[in-house]
Amino acid sequence: MLDFDPETFGALNADDYDTLHDPGTTEESVTLIAELASKGRILELAIGTGRIALPLAERGFAVSGIEGSAAMVEKLREKPGGADIPVVIGDMADCAIDGEFEFVFLVFNTLFNLTSQAEQVRCFRNVAERLVPGGAFLVETFVPDFSAYHDHQSLRATKIGFKSLWFEAKVHDPTRQVIEYQRVRITEKGTKLVPLVMRYAWPQEMDLMAELAGLSLEHRWGGWNREPFTAESTMHVTVYRRTGK
Repeated sequence: MLDFDPETFGALNADDYDTLHDPGTTEESVTLIAELASKGRILELAIGTGRIALPLAERGFAVSGIEGSAAMVEKLREKPGGADIPVVIGDMADCAIDGEFEFVFLVFNTLFNLTSQAEQVRCFRNVAERLVPGGAFLVETFVPDFSAYHDHQSLRATKIGFKSLWFEAKVHDPTRQVIEYQRVRITEKGTKLVPLVMRYAWPQEMDLMAELAGLSLEHRWGGWNREPFTAESTMHVTVYRRTGK
């Protein structure tokens, strides 16, 4: 498997992250999170360059973050208000930040950047320990779909121009639920390789991780506008609630 860690992601992506990785759902995401969260402390895992955190802070929420890449946090700090958000550089699975939070969230498939089931389980458990009783944990991920794969591999063009070609190759290991990506960008300036490793989890598997951590499933939607989650859904937004004392 590719040797990949949080710093690797930042080193490869920080400079053009905001330009190339905008899912187009920021407004809807911020709106729903603002509706679900109280005015207490909010924690974003993998806060990145602040796509969600900054608009929440502008709405008056007390947002803190954990981020594995110092390069990504540097981009956050360059933005208006970015210097005011407390951020811990570290592994999001450890949630090594002081205090308790009323709401924790992890968006844009980033749970799957933890490349083993054990790391994902640890993340759920540590989130639960950081939540106040009755606090909530929101997670957004894609629903795995391998219909476009052949022999556990996929290759597709993502951008074609007169002087450029971008394509993405993927190899799927179903025994570990791991997908290794290589995104290739060929331009007049040369070739850039941007690898990524993800360990996907099915929604029901995530529910079990939550249950082991003392969290219960409260909502699952097929999108940020609370669309029903169905067999045709390509992603889900799920909210877990901490039960007990």
